Amino acid sequence: MMKFSSLLASRRARHRRRRIAVEIDDIVVYAIGDVHGCLGELLELEAMIVADSAGLPAGKLIVMLGDYVDRGPSSAQVLDHLTAPPPDGFERLCLAGNHEIAMLDYLEGRISRGEWLRMGASPTLTSYGMDYERLKAIYGIDGDIDGMIRATIPSSHRSFLHSLPMMATGGRIVFVHAGIRPERSLDQQTDMDLVTIRSGFFDQAHLLRNYVVHGHTPVDRPARDGKRINIDTGAYYSGRLSAVRIWRGRGRFLATEGKSSQIESAGSR
Repeated sequence: MMKFSSLLASRRARHRRRRIAVEIDDIVVYAIGDVHGCLGELLELEAMIVADSAGLPAGKLIVMLGDYVDRGPSSAQVLDHLTAPPPDGFERLCLAGNHEIAMLDYLEGRISRGEWLRMGASPTLTSYGMDYERLKAIYGIDGDIDGMIRATIPSSHRSFLHSLPMMATGGRIVFVHAGIRPERSLDQQTDMDLVTIRSGFFDQAHLLRNYVVHGHTPVDRPARDGKRINIDTGAYYSGRLSAVRIWRGRGRFLATEGKSSQIESAGSR
């Protein structure tokens, strides 16, 4: 059980997350959409990416667009995978999504357990070996339940959640979880807009000055709409986890299809 004084100490303010610049002119980039605890689909898509990149004379970077946890069955295992080395020959950059922000907010006492559970956290608890209904039956007291949950999440996962940048930019391309406010410069974007925005991004996408690769809002297939490229295909309910390859100014979509896989193509210029 976490002591009350320790819980108060953990209630530190949410820090403004880093924005980083990456040099992508001479490398091939694979951006991957929302995983949501779907480890099998992530491993399948990574294998497709490795095969797709074979023979390309360039450095290779995987950019994860956030939402690694909640809803799907294997959130803890996805975090284990993302904190381990990437595939041979690749670098990996993981960005924050709103579900990582929420998980950390719960662990540090900024939101309630109920708020996190409403975002699909029950399967996340199960992935850490916790039976939530049994926890409630055994402990009964909210503070004791929260203490057990917080004590069970490994510190390496907390550190990973803390480390995630909010946005990456490379040339004319922006990588972000949800999107941006097109009417604002990149340095004026708020953290919460970058991980939660929808209509404010979609409705003014014609104002975009950069290509924006994003997830957060599920679509049936990965798609480019003007300068907006959406690769969230609802992996936790569709079995389809998607990526876009960006190489020499062109894009190519890759997607899993449950037990079978397919590769689709689309220009990104």
